[in-house]
Amino acid sequence: PLQAMVSEPLKPIFNTVLMSAAVHVYLSQSDRGELVMGAGIDKFNSYAQRGSPPILEDILAATVELFPIFSRVKMMRQWGGIVDVCPDASPIVGKTPVSGLYLNCGWGTGGFKSIPGSGFVFAHTIAQDEPHEIAAPFSLERFSTGALIDEHGASGVAH
Repeated sequence: PLQAMVSEPLKPIFNTVLMSAAVHVYLSQSDRGELVMGAGIDKFNSYAQRGSPPILEDILAATVELFPIFSRVKMMRQWGGIVDVCPDASPIVGKTPVSGLYLNCGWGTGGFKSIPGSGFVFAHTIAQDEPHEIAAPFSLERFSTGALIDEHGASGVAH
């Protein structure tokens, strides 16, 4: 699962999301002052929705490497979540062989950023019963034809 955690509330420090590809961590601050930290996916496939200690340690170590002053901040809670990732790390957007069944899935950790745009092309696909030109390469067929799209490095974070 993808894992994240939050700290005790702190005075305002960040007003943006900080992401470091060098140490593989992302960090932001909630309106309540909590630091929200996260990083890579557990290397072992699982449907568990809890974090694993090695990943949590990696998140904390990366955060402290960037901001040593955070070494004394208390962590309040952590969680893990299932991430749907296709073998080529690209989503599936389009028709299926089953009449009237369409897919828009497999976005991995990029879904929250990409779904608004994909909704537009997905709506076109459903309304026209054929893929929008932008979504055409992301069809389910690519797994049988071998026309895979390698997006493993697109997020800049190790997941």
